[in-house]
Amino acid sequence: MAAPKMAAKMAAALPDPVLLRVLALLPLRDRLRAARVCRRWRRLVQDRVLWADVDLSPHKLSSKTLWQLVRHRLGDSLRTLRVRGALLAGGRQRLLSPALLAALAQRCPRLSRLCLAEADLRPLPYESFPASLTALELSRCEIPAAWFCGSAARALPRLQHLVVRKVPAFSNQHLLNVSSRCRLKTLTLSGTYRVTDMGIQSAAPRLEELERLVLRHCVVTDSALHFIGRHMKRLRFLEISSADSLTNAGLACLAALEGLETLRLDHCDKFSPEAIAALCRALPRLRNLKLDGADFGDEAMGKIQASLPSCSFSLTP
Repeated sequence: MAAPKMAAKMAAALPDPVLLRVLALLPLRDRLRAARVCRRWRRLVQDRVLWADVDLSPHKLSSKTLWQLVRHRLGDSLRTLRVRGALLAGGRQRLLSPALLAALAQRCPRLSRLCLAEADLRPLPYESFPASLTALELSRCEIPAAWFCGSAARALPRLQHLVVRKVPAFSNQHLLNVSSRCRLKTLTLSGTYRVTDMGIQSAAPRLEELERLVLRHCVVTDSALHFIGRHMKRLRFLEISSADSLTNAGLACLAALEGLETLRLDHCDKFSPEAIAALCRALPRLRNLKLDGADFGDEAMGKIQASLPSCSFSLTP
């Protein structure tokens, strides 16, 4: 009994800022339980600092539970919200609804980042999402064909950051629609096999303000790199992975990206060391180069490193 009493006395002696830091490290469920300890802890658990970034993704939530959180816990301090549905588990109950999103927008007017995983979003109109969002992340979700187009395209006027991971319905048309209506600064497409060279070609002229681009497991070839180099002059970070069809000709197109600081490529066995060295010499601001899947000899490695006097270089066979 002595040890718990001593621990309680030590916790009681801690100032509020220290206790807030401790509570911030707790999972949401434990944090809510901590509110039952005493009145002081209940007051601290309600502090705005603890409700700026809320991660609900580890929890299996019902729509009723999420409604309670929106009504009684989430407020104008919320900046980031992560939620996971039950799409992959075969659940039929839909977690999100237009009414819930409307309540979220009203209760949390400063919400800027929404991350949704494994959610069936097909019944949701795109315009039902909070207009305050500047970042939207979709992982393993189902979306309708009508998203980002028509009058709904003006639903998120502040959207600057879009992440789409393993969303099978995301297509060239979705990419064109969102790039036409939003001034994106960062874009990540991973496992979106419906996005092809044609989609990159159509969207590239509308992505001129893009600073960060990640393409993973997309069906792109040298043609896509041509339009990236031609239109996305403000890129500072570029990652392209699992694009088996890229060659030296496509790599040369990236020489037009004079502001590029970080370049990550894989399946580099199709690139020659000379082509990589020539690209590095053409990129004056390049500071980080990562090549995966390359099997160059020591002589070739020396040529590449010689072209990177002020750049961090890593090679993974």
